[in-house]
Amino acid sequence: MTGARPVDLTAPLLHGSRLLVSSEAELIVDIDGPGNGALGPVVESHNPYGFLGAGFISLPPPSPVDPFRNNTPEIGGLYEWLKIVVCIPIALLRLVIFGLSLLVGYLATKLALEGWKDKHNPLPKWRCRIMWITRLCSRCILFSFGYHWIKRVGRPASRENAPIVVSNHVSYVEPIFFFYELFPTIVASESHDAIPFVGTIIRAMQVIYVNRFSASSRKHAVSEIKRKASSDGFPRVLLFPEGTTTNGRVLISFQLGAFIPGYAIQPVVVRYPHVFFDQSWGNTSLIKLMFRMFTQFHNFMEVEYLPVVFPLENKKESASQFAERVSYTIASALNVPQTCHSYGDLLLLTKALETGQGQASVYMVEMAWVESTFNLSTLEALEFLDKFLAMNPDSSGRVNKDGFFSVLRLESSLLAEKIFEFLDVEKRGSITFRQFLLGSAQVMKQPLFQRACAAAFDVCDEESKEQISKKQLRDAIWSTGSGTSEKNVADLFNLFDVDNDGIISWEDFTSCLTKNPLLIAVFSHFLTSCLLEGDWRCYESHRQRNLTL
Repeated sequence: MTGARPVDLTAPLLHGSRLLVSSEAELIVDIDGPGNGALGPVVESHNPYGFLGAGFISLPPPSPVDPFRNNTPEIGGLYEWLKIVVCIPIALLRLVIFGLSLLVGYLATKLALEGWKDKHNPLPKWRCRIMWITRLCSRCILFSFGYHWIKRVGRPASRENAPIVVSNHVSYVEPIFFFYELFPTIVASESHDAIPFVGTIIRAMQVIYVNRFSASSRKHAVSEIKRKASSDGFPRVLLFPEGTTTNGRVLISFQLGAFIPGYAIQPVVVRYPHVFFDQSWGNTSLIKLMFRMFTQFHNFMEVEYLPVVFPLENKKESASQFAERVSYTIASALNVPQTCHSYGDLLLLTKALETGQGQASVYMVEMAWVESTFNLSTLEALEFLDKFLAMNPDSSGRVNKDGFFSVLRLESSLLAEKIFEFLDVEKRGSITFRQFLLGSAQVMKQPLFQRACAAAFDVCDEESKEQISKKQLRDAIWSTGSGTSEKNVADLFNLFDVDNDGIISWEDFTSCLTKNPLLIAVFSHFLTSCLLEGDWRCYESHRQRNLTL
């Protein structure tokens, strides 16, 4: 029998539908833990991480969709060039209208906020009336961008029926439109407060600031959404649950902040019909996008208010399930597919572009799926990307063995080959960032990984001094009979010595393995022997330290 067959099995951190069982012969050893009869880890003869219980991985094909790609990144065609030339005088006039509208709106907002210190309560009505000047200025800004008329379908629901509004996010135009149309409270990144003119205006909307990388900030934002949505004194709350702009041809995963409070939500769909100029922000620069808008005769925009979606009353429904219903409603109205991409993918794409990668889109991994499946954060994924880029990927985004071994300080050996083959699921002799990231995550998120790190540290730290010298690391590695050279041992020591103080502390050891979890295989000889002998004491020695990776 050849090849691999899909089976309905499950493994830690892998869905059954995503797991393949190899037809190669494997040694599987069941080990009982001391005194409790529990099955120990599975040891696979060809798998360098079998001692952790990590099975061979088989990944689903990557998504062919790039949700951030602008469809007209460059000016193309004679008609478009002629139109830009003709519109340049008009663009200058539009630029003047834009500047004057922004200035008048800013001054009106400053007047409305003058002396207002009670930021916790709703903006007084007389101050809101002054803000009408700013709202009219925002409509003039849209006019200057070429949105002379905007098609509307449906009507906004009353605040009582839908205190929260969610919309797809394609351009910087939607916040301007909703500011004029609804004057809502919005949820925005903390960095927006520092934007000249704009920061002052959004403060008048009593914006809810959030740092998406801070758990406490996200928790506070959800609390504020619930508080303001529940009070009739505040305007309705507007959120863009995708968390970033896309090209409008797909709907990426939703963040849950709008759905956790459990209030009725009105979905809104925004479309930008076009032929020659794609108005989506995506990965296009803001200046370039504004220039193209100024030099169009007219830019089309459609806004459709969909029926209110209510949380289920007689059935328990999680925030993620509520979000799925709303996202399906929006995707159906747009007639676009849904993907598991997220803001994290945009960050990966941006870093790849900044480093000059030829096919930057191959570095997207559908971070929403990665986070839910492997519990791996965007910040961790970005660190792994830094590591992968140091391996010198080729123009197609693939890394060969030499680059892989060099960055991980591995010599060409049977063990190093096994580590590489663990990731090279396509057997092409090279790996992608997606394979490197998910293979590393598969290893790092195994339940035994932390205890394996403690066991490996104990084996090297024979004198129990809570530190490992270069000689101790060399003796431990050489005792395996792997034939590792003195230079390679020195390279590994320098990699593990994170703070460069000449010794490897427990913090150094765990920090290095967190960033390079594949290196736990270097100590697999000791750990596998420990398991085969049924000795679990080495896994328990560091439990009382209360240290986590």
